[in-house]
Parts: sequence; C-alpha cells; structure tokens
Amino acid sequence: MESQIISAQELKKADPVFGQLSYNDHEQIVFCNDKDTGLKAIIGIHNTVLGPALGGTRMWNYATEWDALNDVLRLSRGMSFKSAITGLNLGGGKAVIIGDAKTQKTPELMKRFGEFVHSLGGKYITAEDVGMETADMDLVRSVTPHVTGISESLGGAGNPSPITAYGVFMGMKAAVKEAFGSDGLEGRSVLVQGIGHVGEVLVEYITNEGGKVFIADINEARLQEVSKKYGATIFADDDVYSAQVDVYAPCALGATINKDTIEKLKVKVIAGAANNQLADENVHGNRLREKGIVYAPDFLINAGGIINVYAELEKYGKPEIMRKAENIYDTTLEIFAKAKSDNSSTHDAALKIALQRIAERKAQQ
Repeated sequence: MESQIISAQELKKADPVFGQLSYNDHEQIVFCNDKDTGLKAIIGIHNTVLGPALGGTRMWNYATEWDALNDVLRLSRGMSFKSAITGLNLGGGKAVIIGDAKTQKTPELMKRFGEFVHSLGGKYITAEDVGMETADMDLVRSVTPHVTGISESLGGAGNPSPITAYGVFMGMKAAVKEAFGSDGLEGRSVLVQGIGHVGEVLVEYITNEGGKVFIADINEARLQEVSKKYGATIFADDDVYSAQVDVYAPCALGATINKDTIEKLKVKVIAGAANNQLADENVHGNRLREKGIVYAPDFLINAGGIINVYAELEKYGKPEIMRKAENIYDTTLEIFAKAKSDNSSTHDAALKIALQRIAERKAQQ
C-alpha cells in the first residue's frame, strides 16, 4: 500500500468543518436530514455563555452544501455578537434549510425541522429569517416551544421585520450624524439594496423623513411595487457599488462589501440590515476606515429583530421593544466614539465590546 503524506495546510483545506475560517470555536453543529420530507438543514450553535442560542432559520437554494455550511457558521457567530452588544441574555445560533422556499417548503418539512430543534432541548431557539414567514414559525411551534417570532394570536411578538428596519433606521441616523454632523435624512440620498420585508419598511422610514431613496433588487416586480408605493427611484445602473449617493444600505445577503466592490464605493455611510456585510471583517473594516466611510456594524444596527423576539421570552411589550430598538442610535454613536479612541475600525470596536461581555460572563460561571 502506498502511503501519502498530507501537509498541515492541505489537511486544513480538506477538513469540511473545523478547518474553515468560518468555524470560530462553535460549540455545536447539527446536520438534519429527513428523506420523507426532503429536509436538509444545518443548525449552528456558536456560543451559549450568555444564554440559549437564538437565531432565525434561513431557507435558501444554496449552490453547494459547503456554501450552506459556511453561511450558517458566519450567521450563528454574528448572532452571538448581536445579542452580546445589545445587552440580551442570549447566545448565538442560526439554522439554514437547503432548498427553494417558494417550491420546496411544505408544512411537513417545517414540522420535521421543528422536531430537530426540539431534540436540542432548548439549547437552540429558532425564529424567522430569509425565506420564512410568521406562519412557518407557527408550524414549528406546533411541535416545539423552542421558537420565537410566532403570531400575536398565539402569544408571540409577530413579524420581527418592522422592528429590524426601525433599528437599522436608528443606526443609519447615527451614522449620518457621524458623517455629516446632523442625523437628519431630509435631502440625503440613500440606496437600499434588497427590498424584502426589512428593506421595504426601511424605505418607508427614510421616505417619511424626506430622504431621496433609490432601490435595487433582483426581483423586478418588487421594484415596481415598492417604487410605486413610496415614490422611490429604481436604480437603473447595474453597478450599485459605484452609485453617487450619500448612504448605501445593504439589505439582501451578506458579503457585498468585498475585494471587488470596496474600491468602487463613493458613499459616505454604510448602514444596512444584511448580516455579515464585510466579506473579510478584518481587511474590509479597516479599508472602509481608510476610505473615510462611516460603517455602522451590521450586527449592532440590525438587532431590532432579535429584540422583538426576545420579548416573547422575557414577556415585555411593544413599548419596551421600541425603546430597546431606539437605543441602537445611542449605542452606535458610542461605537463610533470608541473606534476613534482606539484608533480602530468601527467593526473592531463593536466586536471588542461584544467579546468583552461574553468573557466577563464566562468568568463568573
């Protein structure tokens, strides 16, 4: 038999989980497969030091299973920091279901997924994300209590998207203040990329304050609908990253700020709802700082959704939900001040605070 020597670098590349950069000391990764319903899902539990891991379930038609794994690892890690910096007693988790939500999602599939969630005994609590609706969470609720974002008629806080949008709007105003000296959006031009549940509500907030809104989306029908409803201008150019606007608000999928796009950016502010906007948080966070672009860290300003669903666990009402979401404005300004003090990127400043809270809690245990 021929022996084969594999270098450490090659071994790292060969390892499908522990060897990839997205695996950032995750506590648990659960692969869920059910032949009868066609369910193929991955649950990532990053950290439970502050509490049970809470994070939404995303259904997406990933090109490869590797892409799905990478996505759930990045998303669950982000949820740890989102809860930590927002002051919530929650850990970070996320789930992805591989498939087309429009054609492959069935009640049976959602219930089977709920059973997998239930098998974790409350270590992971799921919620709504891309490709999911409140009705899907209601189906999951029929087989497990470990779900949030259920209908108000069932005792839940309902669709978290409007609260997510409100928190992003507050973070955007703080970033505009940092960049221009005033937080008013009247007369400011904002490009919203992705006009799903959160993006549309964000368009409404900006429009109501007198901002000039441009919208971009892969769904032409949605573009026409939102444009007509709010008077937003459909961005005609294919290259959204070269847009001559004041604010870029990424509200679709992540990693839109990457090596191919970052040098094109002409905006003064980046503030959007998408998770993991920086393809490489170390490199691109610092490059935005060098370019003089004010970046509102995504895991900070898009925390409105988790604030909303956390209300179901802590039993507080809409006034407290809105107060906590509005506080994102002050926290964002504090992060900007810390970044200046530390001579660091805003992403690093926010991450440092989140990691410190987790470390302090861990030391007490």
